[in-house]
Amino acid sequence: MASSSSRAKVRVGKYDLGRTLGEGTFAKVKFARNCETGENFAIKILDKDKLLKHKMIDQIKREISTMKLIRHPNVIRMYEVMASKSKIYIVLELVTGGELFDKITSRGRLKEDEARKYFQQLINAVDYCHSRGVFHRDLKPENLLLDASGGLKVSDFGLSALPQQVREDGLLHTTCGTPNYVAPEVVNSKGYDGAKADLWSCGVILFVLMAGYLPFEEANIMELYKKIFKADFTCPPWFSTSAKKLIKKILDPNPLTRISISEVIENEWFKKEYKPPIFEAEDVALVDVDALFSETGEPGNLVVERREERPVTMNAFELISRSQGLNLGTLFEKQMGLVKRETSFTSKCSANEIMSKIEEAAMPLGFNVTKNNYKMKLQGEKTGRKGHLSIATEVLEVAPSLYMVELRKAGGDTLEFHKFYNNISTGLKDIVWKAGGGADMVT
Repeated sequence: MASSSSRAKVRVGKYDLGRTLGEGTFAKVKFARNCETGENFAIKILDKDKLLKHKMIDQIKREISTMKLIRHPNVIRMYEVMASKSKIYIVLELVTGGELFDKITSRGRLKEDEARKYFQQLINAVDYCHSRGVFHRDLKPENLLLDASGGLKVSDFGLSALPQQVREDGLLHTTCGTPNYVAPEVVNSKGYDGAKADLWSCGVILFVLMAGYLPFEEANIMELYKKIFKADFTCPPWFSTSAKKLIKKILDPNPLTRISISEVIENEWFKKEYKPPIFEAEDVALVDVDALFSETGEPGNLVVERREERPVTMNAFELISRSQGLNLGTLFEKQMGLVKRETSFTSKCSANEIMSKIEEAAMPLGFNVTKNNYKMKLQGEKTGRKGHLSIATEVLEVAPSLYMVELRKAGGDTLEFHKFYNNISTGLKDIVWKAGGGADMVT
């Protein structure tokens, strides 16, 4: 099928989607503009089918629930969550200052006063999250973003734990996080205090900010864990004495004797030029999160993608590659005596008229039709030799008022597809155009 990008502008709810800002295995983050206010946001888009296939629903519900609980100036804000039948849309604060990690890699270590400022903001955010029963569990510089004014924002709560994940012993039991930043008790798999484990990661981050390198780093993972279990690290000579003392209290391999966050906040080194956070507290209900994964969603949450639609435009190279004379695929098909798995024709009718005509011609032949923009899927009702015959169809713009229509076998038997397009060509003869007069399917 065509590889050209569509000119369609996608709108989700009141947001126009723009460029892709980031992409992971289960999510894509896009720039978005509120078409009513003109404000900019980031929208995290999750595919429900992928989440179901990889058993990720609980984790994503946890991420959404976590973000709904958090209202803090040093945490990425979630403004709203919407759903369509196939996707989840999480509207997030757009942070434009990049990663704190980038600042370290480009400039090297930070001066102690600057490192302390970021550490104070990090502790403020983490302490607040813990007060709401939320543990991050993957704190590292890559998950710490900077806003336009240089303020720190904690992001990525995909691995966070809500209170219901804490067992009767009061401990968490899921091993996660990034090896260099993970607390020794997390690796032990014997259960751990989420608050104490997060604080250990904060201690590693403080060390990295001031040193420009990791306190625990080994190429061999077992050697790395040995160092972590023993808290085998050395502070560089440029650390102040009070900073060294605090870091050693945080990076205590025994969580029972490790300093607590409340004690960190009272520490003299930490309190220097400390500015308490100012934030709004909100009571948020989590009962609507499950509805996002239902077929219909709750009123107000369900959205439908709207597109300013037009067919994909083919460039010259793609058009040439589809011509009979230059398509090497036809040589192999003729030599091997195979029936073609796809066919195409040109038309001067409007794209909408072409779509309607194909639908009208396919339904009497026993096919169910589903449409998406200028693509169409025809699904045979009867079971054939290789299951149900499935045909993918797309209308492509070749030039103004000239379209190429492709029909490709997506599933089922090739001979049955050959029979299908011979039959459907009768119903499409009025819309097929051929240069020099006459109408015929291009096969």
